[in-house]
Order: sequence, then structure tokens, then C-alpha cells
Amino acid sequence: MSETELDQHDAETNQLDEDDRLKPAFVSAVLAAVDADDAEGARALVEPLHPADIADLFELVPADQRARLATAIADLLDGEVFAEMNDYVREALIDSLEPHQVATIAAELDTDDAVAIIEDMEESDQRAVLRALDPDDRAAIEEALSYPEESAGRLMQRELIAVPEHWTVGDVLDYLRGNDDLTTDFWEIFVVDPAHKPLGTCQLSWIMRTPRIVSMADVMKREQTLIPVEMDQEEVALRFQKYALISAAVVDPAGRLVGMITVDDIVHIISQEAGEDILRLSGAGEGDINEPIHLTVRTRIIWLVVNLGTAMLAASVVGAFQGEIARFALLAVLMPIVSGMGGNAGTQTLAVVVRALATNQLTSSNTRRMIFRELRIAAANGAMLGSLVGLGTFLIFGRADLALVIGLAMIINNLVAGLAGVLVPVTLERAEVDPAVSSAVFVTMMTDVMGFFSFLGLAALWGLGS
Repeated sequence: MSETELDQHDAETNQLDEDDRLKPAFVSAVLAAVDADDAEGARALVEPLHPADIADLFELVPADQRARLATAIADLLDGEVFAEMNDYVREALIDSLEPHQVATIAAELDTDDAVAIIEDMEESDQRAVLRALDPDDRAAIEEALSYPEESAGRLMQRELIAVPEHWTVGDVLDYLRGNDDLTTDFWEIFVVDPAHKPLGTCQLSWIMRTPRIVSMADVMKREQTLIPVEMDQEEVALRFQKYALISAAVVDPAGRLVGMITVDDIVHIISQEAGEDILRLSGAGEGDINEPIHLTVRTRIIWLVVNLGTAMLAASVVGAFQGEIARFALLAVLMPIVSGMGGNAGTQTLAVVVRALATNQLTSSNTRRMIFRELRIAAANGAMLGSLVGLGTFLIFGRADLALVIGLAMIINNLVAGLAGVLVPVTLERAEVDPAVSSAVFVTMMTDVMGFFSFLGLAALWGLGS
């Protein structure tokens, strides 16, 4: 390792902890330099950082100090840093820049990253930035913005290598070496026909190891996974995962090659989609700690109000049995156990089903099998939990009839939880409603209502307290 590399390694060691996170002391040192108007000192501290770590630095400092930090280290804020930033942090910084500055940053990036920076700007600001771009960059970004959000067209990059089928390996090598304007980051070369429709792909390693005289038609792989330009990014990620892709061609409705998607973008999408589903199950919205407070409140309050309505429905069931509860107070003590355990069981099933839907493991062809599977699991769990709670009730209160009622209610509510945990998200998905967003509310409502109804109803039928 050279002396320069050693110095850089030592600097990174002082900045990052064992989990590659910026140390609080380092962040404080940068902020101290900014507060002291020591731009040179702040820049010296930040310069050794990787662009992703500089982006993390902006996310860690208070929102009211980000603009001053950006001014202090302005020459380090290149396109790579903005591409790595949290969306809300980046949007706030972009709003503080002039259109020509945003255009300069966008011109340094691949099309997909440039689109990510520009797409959330106000329309008037977008037009100003696009006017400041070179015609070629402007045309590529305008085309990308014409596709739906979270589609392959937004995700893809236009910078790729495409060659005709009749070329030899030598022709391709000469083309790569003789054109300085070509992209430098690629893993595959796409082979196209005269209409620019993809015929196959050839890995760069094959090109380097094949004699120059061999035709591309003989060395390329004709089987390939093509991505329609309007395909949702979640489906794109599933294809990459299923077929272990490094990159894939994106085609327009006419079948022409218009871009490519690479695995580094897919890793981000998989992480983003997985996080979104988990947060939607809880009704917490995006769950981004950099999201403005008013947006977070607006998102959460909607589902809290819905939950309030379902809680009132469950309370009305309890109210219908207030006479039994008044005569036998132990019912009020034990009934939360039935509804609570049912809710937990429903949440377990719901999480499994939502994931299976998101990964295409659960389809119309195996839904019935999934229902019976979860019912068998619910019956087994219900029987075991019912036996345990029944035994505990008998030992504590000495009432065999009460123990039997709560045990049966536990079995019934677990069966309801298993059935609701499958049917609710499947029904929502077939109605083209995201099951991750609203399933939890309905499953919880059903387990609460049926938990109270089964326990109190059985108690009334058994004549407990009379």
C-alpha cells in the first residue's frame, strides 16, 4: 500500500466507526468548522470521504445547517454526492441552487441519476434546468420524464454499448478504443439488428478472451431478459432476482433497444420496496426521518383515524355484552387476551402473505393451497394457545367452564386470524389496491371483533355469571 493510500486509510479510520458510519465526533468537528466560517478546514475534513459518506454527512447534520455546509464544501458537491443523497435532503439543497448549477450536476450523471435529481422539482424549475443542459442530455432526460414514475423508463440509463451482428470482435474492440464519448461503465455489449432491436448480449469478458476474427453472431448469447420500458420497478427487481441478472436491455413498445438497467440500481430498488412494504403495514408512510413533519403527520393521522373507527366497532361488540360483563367481572379481565393473541397471529400471517404477493410466490394458482396451509397452522397454534390459556385460567380462577370458554374462543379467533391474514391482502391485491397499505387495519379489526364476540358470545351461551 502506497503512502497516499495509507494516509487515506488512516483518515477514513478516524471518520468512520466499525459499521462504516460517520462518527459523531467527526460530524461535530465539521459543524464546528462551518460555524467558525472555516470553509478550508471543513473542506479538509470532508475531502477524503467517499461520495456516499458525504451524502450521509448531510443527512446527519441539522436541516438548518445543511445550506451553510454546502456552501463551505461547494467544490466537493458533485453529481455522485447528489445521486447518493436522501430524496428530501437532496430536494432541499437543489432548491437552493441556481438552474445552471443543477444542470452542471445533472450533466455529470447517468440519465437515471440525473432524472432522480430533476423529477421532483417544480415544473418551472425543471424547464429552467432543462434549458441549461446540452441538447443531447436534455432530450434524454425529457424522454425519461415522459415515462411513469417508478417504471423501467425512469430507472434505465441510456448510456450503453450496442453493435451490429455482422461486426467481428476486432471491430468491437476498435470501436470501444476509438470513441472517447462512449460510456465507461458497462458489463455487457448489446447486439442489435438494423432496426435497433436487441438480438443478444455479450459479456465484456468474452470480448476480451475471444480472437479478433470471430463474429459477434458466434460469440453472443441470444437468450436474454428484455425489460418493457413501462414495467414497474418492483417487477423489474423481481426479474433481476429470479434470473440473476447483472444488466438487462430495456425495450420500447416496438421492441427497439432504448436503454439498460444495471444491478446497482436494482439493489437500491429492492431495499426501497422492502422498506416501503414494512412501513405501509404499520401505516407509517415512508418512514423517512428527513421527511417534513407535516407530511408525516398527514400520512399517519389518516390510518390512525381509520383505526379509531375499527376500535369503536370492536367496542360496540363489547357493549352488546355489558350485562354479562357486569354479572361476571372476570370476562373483562380475560377478553383482551383473546383479541390480542388473535391480532398477533393475524399480523404474522399478513406479513408472510404480503411478502409472498410482492415476490410473486403467491398467485391465483396457489391461493387456495395457501389458505388451507394457514388454516392448518392457525388451528395448531390455536389449539396449543387455547390449551395453555385454559389451563392457566383454571389454575388461577378454579373455573373449568371459564377455562373451556376462553380456550375455545382462542381457537376460533386464531382461525379467523389465519383466514383474514390471507383473504384480506389477496382480495385487495386483486382489486388493484396495495395490500401493504391497508391490510393491517382490516385484519386487526376482524381479530378484535371476532375475539370479543367469540369469547363473550360463548360466555353468554354457557351462562357464565348467571
